[in-house]
This record gives sequence, structure tokens and C-alpha cells, in this order.
Amino acid sequence: MTLPDPPILVITDRRQARRPLEDIAAAVFVAGGRWLSLREKDLDPVSRAALLARLVALGRGYGAVVGVHEDVAAACAMGAGALHLPAGILPLAARRALGAKALIGGSAHDEDEIAALASAGADYATLSPIFLSASKPGYGPALGVHRLASAAAASALDIIALGGVDDGNAASCIAAGAAGIAVMGSVMTAVDPGRVMAGLIKTLRAALAARRGTVS
Repeated sequence: MTLPDPPILVITDRRQARRPLEDIAAAVFVAGGRWLSLREKDLDPVSRAALLARLVALGRGYGAVVGVHEDVAAACAMGAGALHLPAGILPLAARRALGAKALIGGSAHDEDEIAALASAGADYATLSPIFLSASKPGYGPALGVHRLASAAAASALDIIALGGVDDGNAASCIAAGAAGIAVMGSVMTAVDPGRVMAGLIKTLRAALAARRGTVS
């Protein structure tokens, strides 16, 4: 499964968000973002499924891939195009439920977890935390770009850099071999999430072009 273009995964967190999640998602999509995952694990299943349905419908108008964290039942019921699994959960059952066309990935914090996801047929793995993160302060210590580079070189799986990633360090993640980035706080807390998203897209496209040796 090919990653969305641009390969920037926006993960929701309504507790940090300055605006309703649907407004943030709309701003992200208008700015050119094409990949969003609903993470609100503390919502009751009915409310989460209803919110997911609205986000899926919103994303469809932009050709965006909208998924959910962990909730396979909601992904199936609401026609989500993606699913993100927590560390230690392999995608075998989810793949059977969602089919070959779904984008399925999982969280990883080291090379062994990446290898497990790859062997189980995941499409990507988020590796975290690359940098210290205000969103997840307990998820340390930071791995850094050197560890990211080592992990990316050791695996054929697409690695998405997560944890403290923003416009100031995203290019270093791509230079280290990441296939893309994942962001939460930088978009959720933004006064203008569309502007933040547009900046991330510009930075990422330039970094990917530089790695390929082409002009963006």
C-alpha cells in the first residue's frame, strides 16, 4: 500500500486542540494534507464512531485517507481507509477485517517492533519518540535522528518519524531516511492549523526532493 501524498500523518488530540476536530481536519485538507487518524481513545465507542464517520465523509471530498487508532470495528463500520495499531499489536486480524486496500500501520519504539510489524504485513511503522515531545512527555528518552537513520536503513518498511516533529526538524527526519512524518501537537495547538500544515508540506516536499537529488 502506497503512503498518502504528502506522507504526513496528522494524529488528533481534542484535549490539545484549539478548535473542534472537524474544523482542524477541514483546515488540514484545504492546505493539502491527505492523511489523518482519529486517536480519541477515551471517547465512548458510539461517539468515536460517529466522529469518525463525519471525518471520513469530510476527507472523501478531498481524496484524503482518514483512519482511526486501534478501533477495528469503527474502521469497518464507518468505511475508514486506514487503521493505526498500538505497539505490540500486529495487523493480521485487522488486515482480515479491513482488506488489502486499507492502509494499516502500527507504533514502534525500536527495531524489533518494526521488524515484527513488517513480518506481519503492516504498510508502515511510526517510530517514536524521535525528539522530546510536549504531547507525550513520558515517552522518552528521545531516539534522535541517528537512531531513526539506523532503523530506516535496516528495514524495507516505510518508517514514519513521530514525537516532537515540527517544521524545524522535519527535514532532518527525511534526510535520515524516514518515509514521512507524523504530527499531533504542532497542528492541534495551532491558531491556524492550515498554515502550519502548508508549511510542513512545503518543508517535506523540499526534503524529499533533496534526498532524491531533484528540484522541488
